[in-house]
Amino acid sequence: MEQNERVENVLIVGSGAAGLTAAIYAARANLEPLVLEGMQPGGQLTITSDVENYPGFPEGIQGPDLMDAMKKQAQRFGARCLNEDVVEVGLDARPFTVRTDRAEYACKSLIIATGASARFMGLPSEQRFMGKGVSACATCDGFFFKNQEVMIVGGGDTACEEALFLTNFAKRARIIHRRDELRASKIMQERVMKHPKVDVIWDAVVEEILGEDPKGVTGVRLKNTKSGETFEEACDGVFVAIGHVPNTSAFQGKIETDEKGYILTRDGTCTNVVGVFAAGDVQDSKYRQAVSAAGSGCMAALDAFHFLEDTGGIE
Repeated sequence: MEQNERVENVLIVGSGAAGLTAAIYAARANLEPLVLEGMQPGGQLTITSDVENYPGFPEGIQGPDLMDAMKKQAQRFGARCLNEDVVEVGLDARPFTVRTDRAEYACKSLIIATGASARFMGLPSEQRFMGKGVSACATCDGFFFKNQEVMIVGGGDTACEEALFLTNFAKRARIIHRRDELRASKIMQERVMKHPKVDVIWDAVVEEILGEDPKGVTGVRLKNTKSGETFEEACDGVFVAIGHVPNTSAFQGKIETDEKGYILTRDGTCTNVVGVFAAGDVQDSKYRQAVSAAGSGCMAALDAFHFLEDTGGIE
């Protein structure tokens, strides 16, 4: 494995909206940041088709195009991007060490922006219609389902919140839940049950998402968990709301997280390890938006710059 002798001023792990915004700000501060892009360069936006809620694009923009533009902007100011995936970190002493699948790096400060991955059902049809009626983000894609019928898979607060949000656009929102009662908090259950545009299909799991190219989703094939009976329901979209998983496996035991694995931050983007910062969905289980991730990426770069300035670490 290659051992790099250079000690980086700031190393950024992740290349979504948070990581690349951090790279832009760090590069403009002459920190010459190194970005390790990870398994999915560009993050979750690379599997999003139309992005219509990111400021500055009145006609919308394709997710991959937005991330490509961010990367080029960061590189224009001197950021270096490597398509490598982090497997282990050493945070006991500075400089920190970061080992990837190809090399090992040392850095004076570290920004973790590895994001979170939506949990999916694992169906081939789910992947086939991703961005063509299948989504994991109602806030991102609800607008595209005006006066249409949508299904929401899940039974917790997230599923209920997605269903209620989608009623602003959809003609009807139907929650598919594998049990005969929701897992959501009582107040969320009450809101769902009282809403005239929300129904629940109880004791059911999705066996297949139905559709055709190029139209996209046309319905779902469901299986009753008690009787085993299968049946089909028509719909125009399927929103998977069974949770997210923060991408923190390489940092387990090295940094403080909450019970779900999200990195805990304080005083902006500071973690419990001095000199290590976290930005974006890896530390944000609430908003999970590109614009909020970008904002925290800016904060992380500024926090890292001030840390390096205060410790005399900038060369």
